[in-house]
Amino acid sequence: MALRGLQTDFSHTEWFPHVSPSHFLLFGLMLSYFTTLSSQVQACSMKCKSKNISSQYQHCGIRSDGVHDLDCFGKYYSRGTINCVWKPGNHASDRMHTFIIQQPAKKYCRACHNITQFSQSVKLYENPNMTVEVFENSRSRNCTKAIFRGSPTSLFRCGPPSNVSFSRHSGRLDVNVSWKQEDVKAITYYSVRYKVVSSPSWNETNVESKDWSSCRVEDLNSSLVYIVQIRCVHNEKCSQCPWSEAYTVLPELTTQPVIVSIEDNDINEKQGRRLVSVTWTFSASELHDGYYVSIGKASGEAPCQQMKTSEPEIRLILSHSAYQLNISAANNASVSPAVSQTIPQREDMYGMGEEKLNVTVHNNTSFTIYWKDDLIKTFVCYSVEWREKGHNALYMSFYQNVQNSRTLFPLPEPLEPYKRYSITLHTRPDKETCNMKHINNSESTYGSTQFYFMEGSPISAPANISKLNVTLKSVLLQWSSIPEEDIRGFLLGYIIHYTQYHQRGTSTENNITVDPELNSYELSDLRSGTAYQVQISGFTSGGAGVRSTASFFKTDPETDFNLSSVITVFAVVATVLIFGTPIIKRAKAVLWPSIPNPGNSNAMQKIDRACELELAAINTLQVEEWDTNSLQIVEKEAVIPASTLPLVLPLLCAAEDEEDAPEMTCDWNQTDTDSAAGETSPGDATDMFSDTQQTNLQSSPMVFSGGYTTMEMFQQTMPQRVAVNTAVTEGMESQPENMTVLKSGMDYVRQFSTSPSLDSEQPSTILW
Repeated sequence: MALRGLQTDFSHTEWFPHVSPSHFLLFGLMLSYFTTLSSQVQACSMKCKSKNISSQYQHCGIRSDGVHDLDCFGKYYSRGTINCVWKPGNHASDRMHTFIIQQPAKKYCRACHNITQFSQSVKLYENPNMTVEVFENSRSRNCTKAIFRGSPTSLFRCGPPSNVSFSRHSGRLDVNVSWKQEDVKAITYYSVRYKVVSSPSWNETNVESKDWSSCRVEDLNSSLVYIVQIRCVHNEKCSQCPWSEAYTVLPELTTQPVIVSIEDNDINEKQGRRLVSVTWTFSASELHDGYYVSIGKASGEAPCQQMKTSEPEIRLILSHSAYQLNISAANNASVSPAVSQTIPQREDMYGMGEEKLNVTVHNNTSFTIYWKDDLIKTFVCYSVEWREKGHNALYMSFYQNVQNSRTLFPLPEPLEPYKRYSITLHTRPDKETCNMKHINNSESTYGSTQFYFMEGSPISAPANISKLNVTLKSVLLQWSSIPEEDIRGFLLGYIIHYTQYHQRGTSTENNITVDPELNSYELSDLRSGTAYQVQISGFTSGGAGVRSTASFFKTDPETDFNLSSVITVFAVVATVLIFGTPIIKRAKAVLWPSIPNPGNSNAMQKIDRACELELAAINTLQVEEWDTNSLQIVEKEAVIPASTLPLVLPLLCAAEDEEDAPEMTCDWNQTDTDSAAGETSPGDATDMFSDTQQTNLQSSPMVFSGGYTTMEMFQQTMPQRVAVNTAVTEGMESQPENMTVLKSGMDYVRQFSTSPSLDSEQPSTILW
């Protein structure tokens, strides 16, 4: 009633004009709490109705399957109050317990009935001994009980620790503990005992800490698993120091994870960001609990984000900047050495800044960066990174909501002349402060470009100059680029210096400028058969650089014989051979008709047979001696008079067969002066022979202008030829004994002159 009245009185807020309704609510909750606590204490502060209350529970026994493990303890700074805990039996149905505490020396007895929980706090005197009994199912025949006896002064318990952490490294184990708040002031030191997980016994001596929080255990095997327990060291404030639960300490991790792959992919819907997927493996997979991953900017800009994962992979959304990634495996006692991996800056992002970014350098400690798009409508926080190749990036973040430019000064480090810097602009979604809040999925890259504080001329020249495809008028030049650190500016192109040497000892130098992207060029319009010298240099806005080492070559000389001419001639000859023969045959048939050979006619065959019959009786010359190199014909006597010789010779010529070689002639000269000495002198004989021969040849109808004849002409000459032959025959018959038939001799000589055996040797000599 009083409580209800008090609440009714508090409901009149006009009594407390300065108190808000929330204060009344808080005050009501406090009253409810203390009312509940008071009811619990009051329920356990009931005095025993009889002096021998335990006799009411004589039917309850102590059994292993009943209520058990009753334990009572107190705290040094909470003297006069103890806490008792127990465990219920296996066959309890409703789990109702009765709690009784007695101090006979003070005639103190308190009883608590119908307790459903398994713990109870109770006040008592500090010095007298006490007896605590807990009955389970007291009204049942299967009632069980548990008993605890002790002195309150010896029940000051400290521990176990509320939190324990382990760290293993180099064969050592570091133990760090934290205690409950009521134990911190009472505990001074603690001790540690340990054993190998497969060992049945603990180590012989416990290891004691140097203070209440940390302890180190030495000389452990890094590859073994240990079981560890902790308890405080006894003192007057901690009369009870129970061992903590057994902690399993896993082996020390000595190997680092191995990164398997890093994939860098663009994100279509997020321009300026990329998805980086990293996977790795760890050899001792069964000895670790997970992995620690730390990611931070390579420039050193804070923060360095820490993450923990149980899988050997991670995906990050990053800007195009460079990042430093560290991955370690971990268990409850050890962290493996970290594997470090630099996620490089996107090298292809310079195209993003084309016509987007521009830099104006004022001095070595100040520059202004301009961007094209109107970014201030979307972003107000930016970050700029610039770096020299091979060095860590420098950075500055800033707030800008007025214009599309920012002048940065002073710079963390001064700019150096002739050094190329790459600069990148990032945008951040933050509105309040522009410092990075976290790494993953935080900023985007807008663009990038390059700049110089001061440009100079190249200090080295293109190398490895080679001359290819040298022809009459041209040559192909190739070279390697100038190293970037030696250009000292933006390369604007190459200058090819080539000198022509003349035969008079003079020379002429010419220059050609080519684009900086080229590494080869063909020099044309050169002079054939001429020596040239070539040098190449690069140039920037700071001027032309040094020239390369001189290289010499000579163009090919001009020549009449060349491959194209040979091919042309070969083609013409082949065409003539293939198509010329039918054409030639056709032209011959049209222009030069075929004329029969008179020697093959029937008339000539009949004449030859008649001549053979008339001369059959003529004796054949006898060859006295054969010689493979010469032929000698010996005549007995020249019986033909010199006066008749001119008449005979034409006839002999006319009698020759038409099939004989055309080279044979009848222009014979008399060389044997002895045969005609009896009648005529050599001179007279010669003159007479010449005159007669000319007369007969001119007057003879057998003389023709050409090598062919016709049957009509042949018939005209036949009577004269027959007459002459008859006269000669009669004259020859008048002297048969002393005359050697000249015609038969000539036939005989012709037979040997056309012999195959003589054709293979030198021409034979005929002696008359």
